[in-house]
Amino acid sequence: MSQADPIRVFVSHVWEPSDDYLRVFEFLESARNFFYKNTATPEHLPAGDKEALREDLRGQIRAAEVAILLPSLYAKHQDLITFQALFAQASSKPVVLLKYFGADAPLPKALSDLANVVVDWDERALVDAIRQQARHEDTARWDVIEFKLD
Repeated sequence: MSQADPIRVFVSHVWEPSDDYLRVFEFLESARNFFYKNTATPEHLPAGDKEALREDLRGQIRAAEVAILLPSLYAKHQDLITFQALFAQASSKPVVLLKYFGADAPLPKALSDLANVVVDWDERALVDAIRQQARHEDTARWDVIEFKLD
């Protein structure tokens, strides 16, 4: 992965403003040496019926290497989020499911069953999951803890 070959990422959306959607990109932008391209277009609501919406989502997901699901959208838009997860799987796109932000609520079973990996809201965990799922890159990062012995 380089700036010339960014990882193509689709983040679930329902064409409405979402704090969690924006938060994903805050996390990705703060990651060092991580280059991505967003294939989702929540700002462009397609004209037409439910099938037009689904066809637009299919195109966005097809262009991605990995799909990131937001459970906060599931309660209100169960059918669209489930469709996005199912289509990602049917298209052989790995699915990264984020936990609820700031809450320790259980994830919907329908979503967790469709996810390849579930991650916390942590920049490093999210980026590592995307790299591993999209490009099979093993980051093998280590935390260094310094001890002061007296």
